[in-house]
Amino acid sequence: MKLHELAPAEGSTREAKRVGRGHGSGWGKTAAKGHKGQNARSGGGVRPGFEGGQTRLARRIPKRGFTNVFATDYANVNVSELEKFVDGTVVDAELLKAAGLIKKELDGVKILGGGELTKKLTVKAAAFSASAKEKIEKAGGEAEVI
Repeated sequence: MKLHELAPAEGSTREAKRVGRGHGSGWGKTAAKGHKGQNARSGGGVRPGFEGGQTRLARRIPKRGFTNVFATDYANVNVSELEKFVDGTVVDAELLKAAGLIKKELDGVKILGGGELTKKLTVKAAAFSASAKEKIEKAGGEAEVI
């Protein structure tokens, strides 16, 4: 195949709408912009969220709550997801990231108690739920807080 032989897949593209090219085209005269008005003008239109001078929705709706900038945001992993590792493995944030169980470490990894665990693992994380710690130790593993 050569560069000049390349073509888009059948039906994936359509012809551009050529507006303002006479009455016969079906897109003549006002060129699909209607009659006068702000949107018909060159460079016309209104910014996103503008409601014609009426107080916009974002300002009419009451504000509730706040975002605590000091909150710890953990990357959560369930105990059942640790089942994919081999017996005796030391599971830490780097291994979880490499295995695709977490995308980012955030403020640390927290192990939650969802599901069951049968493998004996040494899990190193920033936090554990009580049920997760119990399940890891019940399986013969170790839960280390780092």
